[in-house]
Amino acid sequence: MDCISDEFLGTIMPIVVYWGYSCFYLLLGSFDDYRLHSRKEEDVKNLVSKKTVVKGVLLQQIVQAAVSILLFTVTGNAEGDVADSQYSPFVLVRQFLIAMFVLDTWQYFMHRYMHHNKFLYRHIHSQHHCLVVPYAFGALYNHPLEGLILDTIGGALSFLLSGMSPRASIFFFSFATIKTVDDHCGLWLPGNLFHVLFKNNTAYHDVHHQLYGSKYNFSQPFFVMWDRILGTYMPYSLERRVGGGFEARPAKYHKGF
Repeated sequence: MDCISDEFLGTIMPIVVYWGYSCFYLLLGSFDDYRLHSRKEEDVKNLVSKKTVVKGVLLQQIVQAAVSILLFTVTGNAEGDVADSQYSPFVLVRQFLIAMFVLDTWQYFMHRYMHHNKFLYRHIHSQHHCLVVPYAFGALYNHPLEGLILDTIGGALSFLLSGMSPRASIFFFSFATIKTVDDHCGLWLPGNLFHVLFKNNTAYHDVHHQLYGSKYNFSQPFFVMWDRILGTYMPYSLERRVGGGFEARPAKYHKGF
């Protein structure tokens, strides 16, 4: 492992984690009692084939990898020049929190703008919303330009502004990838720590993918603060669906319902 650089691992690990964690959820897809949508809805409501989704995600990951390599090359964070204190728990936690805040802030405002600008939504962001019923490996299915703006540039900003090293970035971006896949997995599994620790979770994001929630719940991937502060938070309730599984429904007291 010593011959493998942190820069290489920081580039490749989020991709490996993405497909590995997606395969885990793919195996659990038959758990009908925990699905937010039935398998029939997944086949009927989605407007794009899974083969097309795989191709789209791979294209985005190629672009991300290229930008990542370029970023590491430009910043030139040599391990020998990094002080030991940079790897202290306090520093790492601080860097992670800053990176999470930067990524959330960037993605909220860019994501919201892509919904409110009719041209951008029609020609770019609508590609992601072809998945009315989200599933794990469709998490990064976006128009290439959206992938570059929201995910790649957002990730680069969080890396640069947090001051994290390439080694720290391995863990941060792997964690962010797991969280993003989880938000799109379409399953509400008991004991899922993401559902316990984050209000921004599978059901929260599923609401956004439905027609009634398309102008709400823009926050991704960690917190819901910008939705709450700026009035785009849609409260919901999780209810048992006839035939098995759950359904996220807008709270009755929300305006318009």
